Amino acid sequence: MRFLAALILMLTAATAQAASLRTATTLHSQYVYLRDLFDDSGRNADRLLGPGPGPGERIIVEAPQLNAIARQYDVAWRSISSGDRAILEWPGQPLALDAVAGAVRDALAATGDRSDYDIDLPDFVPPMVPSGAPPGLLVSQLEFDRTNGRFAASLTVTADGMKQMAMRIGGRAEAMIEAPISVGRLKQEAIVRAEDLRMGRVALSSSDRDVARSMDQIVGMQLVRPIGPGQKLLLSDLTRPALVRKGTVIQAELSAGSLSIAGQVLAVDTGGAGEVVRVQNLASHLYLFARVTGPGRVMVTPDGPGASQAIPARFEDKVTSR
Repeated sequence: MRFLAALILMLTAATAQAASLRTATTLHSQYVYLRDLFDDSGRNADRLLGPGPGPGERIIVEAPQLNAIARQYDVAWRSISSGDRAILEWPGQPLALDAVAGAVRDALAATGDRSDYDIDLPDFVPPMVPSGAPPGLLVSQLEFDRTNGRFAASLTVTADGMKQMAMRIGGRAEAMIEAPISVGRLKQEAIVRAEDLRMGRVALSSSDRDVARSMDQIVGMQLVRPIGPGQKLLLSDLTRPALVRKGTVIQAELSAGSLSIAGQVLAVDTGGAGEVVRVQNLASHLYLFARVTGPGRVMVTPDGPGASQAIPARFEDKVTSR
């Protein structure tokens, strides 16, 4: 009978209450109002109770505190169990690193620097911001050392319902360009083909300003060193394919007025089409400069490089008159 009487009293008390407890509430700002704890909380429903949890956090209001709040603001509610509680949560997410990097790029561009930068923030700990709404970011007091790529700045973060945050950030800004890069490993002295390359975004350091910018600068050229997969190519990595190789006997032609002298010489240098190399006459052992005209062929002209040097009287082979 005592149990039945207690149950009747509990049911009567419950039905007499005009307000009901909200056991779980999703907040949309940093503040808690009376209406966040109770439905039908009366004339004080919009009363500000104080700061709530931060984005991505929650607070739990237990029965004793709920009873005290209800009494203070004339809410027709009383707990019927010590286990009554209200959970208040403000959904949040970490501030995206990409968004911060973009704000740093905008700040660099505002200084007149139009380079495309890759931003690295190694020590940045993203704060929590409200879910569902993009935050506002402002980078100010930017200090950038272009010699080493280091920067430091102030970051201000704003979002709907959230108190403004300010923090210091720092990292590296590396200039990037679109340039040809190797698809796979390329061997030294290999002739580069179009299928060996693809366009990619690569770092542009102060030490390699001669980086090749287009396929046309590379395709058909010969490598002077091996290139690893995914690497950019410098113009200094390239040379014209060798048509004349050092230490080989090649055909040479000398033009002087109406005479054309052809014969064999020894290549002292390696060279590609149009390049000037040294050659040695096999009979007189004199050295001349000649321009590479084809595979194993060079042309010596009196007004070319080295014309002041002695020109051999004969080339051993033939002299023809034009």
